[in-house]
Amino acid sequence: MQVLVVAEYLNFRHAAHALGVTQSSVSARIKALEEALGILLFERRHRGVRLTEVGRQFVVEVSAGIAHLDLAIKTAGAASSGVVGHLAIGLISSISGGFLANLRARFRETYPDVEQIVVEGPSAQTISLVRDGKLDVAFVLEPVDAPDCHSKRLWSEPFLIALPADHPLVVNESVSWLDLAPNTFLIRTGGAGPQLFEHVVCRIVECGKSPHIRRCDVERDTLMHMIAAGEGVAPASETAKHMSVSGIAFRPIADEVEQARFSAVWSPHNRNPALKNLLDMAIAMSRSARSA
Repeated sequence: MQVLVVAEYLNFRHAAHALGVTQSSVSARIKALEEALGILLFERRHRGVRLTEVGRQFVVEVSAGIAHLDLAIKTAGAASSGVVGHLAIGLISSISGGFLANLRARFRETYPDVEQIVVEGPSAQTISLVRDGKLDVAFVLEPVDAPDCHSKRLWSEPFLIALPADHPLVVNESVSWLDLAPNTFLIRTGGAGPQLFEHVVCRIVECGKSPHIRRCDVERDTLMHMIAAGEGVAPASETAKHMSVSGIAFRPIADEVEQARFSAVWSPHNRNPALKNLLDMAIAMSRSARSA
C-alpha cells in the first residue's frame, strides 16, 4: 500500500521513486484515501510530509494487518505443501523397531512441524477409520480387504515363533510347524491377530494336526509376558524381536514359505498433503530396501 511507503520515506518524491511511479500519482492516491476516510494522514511540508497522530495510528494498524495477512499466506502455503499439520496413522503392531519405526523417525526429522497421531487396532478397525476420514493411513498385515481404498505393499518380514525361554525347542536354531503343532498358540484378538489366527490354523492343518489356539483380548506387551510365563507360544514378525521382554526366545520357522507382508492403506478421497509426503517417503524407503 502506497501510504506505508510514504510513511517510511516521509517524502512523496522519494516514495514515488521507490514505487517506480510518478510523484503526482502517489500524491493523488494519498489525497483520495484521506478523502475516503475523512481524516488527514499526512501534514504536507515544504521538504516532505509528517504523519498526523491519526495517520500514525492508521499506519500501525495497517502494518499489523499486512503482517497478519502475510503470516496467514505463509501458513496456508506451508499447510498446502504438507510441512505443517497433522497426520493420523493406524497401526496393528509394535512401532519400537523395523521399517515403520524408521519411517516415522525419518518423517519426523524431515517434517518436524507435522504432528503424528498414532492409533493401534485390528486391521479391519483401522481401515474402517481410514474410510471414515478419522485416519489418514493404516499400516496393516496383508491380505488387505479394502477395494474402495488405495493400498501399497511396502515391506516384508520373516515369520518367527515366540517361545518361553525355557521351552525345549529353544535349543534348536530353527523349528518346524510340525514341532510347534502340540503347543498352545496364544493369538491376540486385536492387532494382526485375525490374520495370524488364519495362518496358524492353515499351517497346523497342513501338518495333519488339530491346532490348539487360545484367543487373548490383551495388548502385545501382555501377550509377551504370558509367553514368558509359559502359557503358550505365538507367531510374530521380525519386528517383535525389538520388544524388550525377558524370558522369551524367538526362532525362525524353517518350513514357512511366506513372509509377513505389510501394506499402507489410504482413502482415494484424502487430500492431506502430509499423507502424500509420508507415502512418497515410504515408497522410496521400500524401493531402497529391495535394491539393497
